[in-house]
Amino acid sequence: MKNKKLTHPFNPIIFNDSKILILGSFPSINSFNNSFYYGHKRNQFWKILLTITNYPINNIDQKIWLLKRSKIALWDMVKECSRENSLDNSLEDIEVNSIASLLENYPTIEKIAFTGRLAQRLYKIHFDYLDIETLYLPSPSSAYAKMSLDKKIEIYRNRLEVN
Repeated sequence: MKNKKLTHPFNPIIFNDSKILILGSFPSINSFNNSFYYGHKRNQFWKILLTITNYPINNIDQKIWLLKRSKIALWDMVKECSRENSLDNSLEDIEVNSIASLLENYPTIEKIAFTGRLAQRLYKIHFDYLDIETLYLPSPSSAYAKMSLDKKIEIYRNRLEVN
């Protein structure tokens, strides 16, 4: 995949009553192959949301339902890029999504949460002028092993404040 320009394969998952927008950086190679956000089998994102909401995540429809019931929207910062592997530090030639336009179209969004430092950094570079609360969530990637799953769950639960 090196030097090949990739376009984000998914539309945002967002609803008219979404309150929290969770932004990652860009889908992993496994997410591309599995045709859905956080599609790597070892990524902890869906397991974390399952634990804090008690909603099932056995298939894509259930994951979308979990997001809707929890008033969570899901998208990524990067619209297009080239990359060598699935790690954020390999992303190059980055073009960002229009977060400002999305927020304009969905005024119920009250805060933005980032699931990685790259997403947070790109937001600060391009959209820091927006008047909306932002917060950082630890990366759910299994590559981020400095923090236990239990600690990640605790932080997501406290910062997202979903049922």
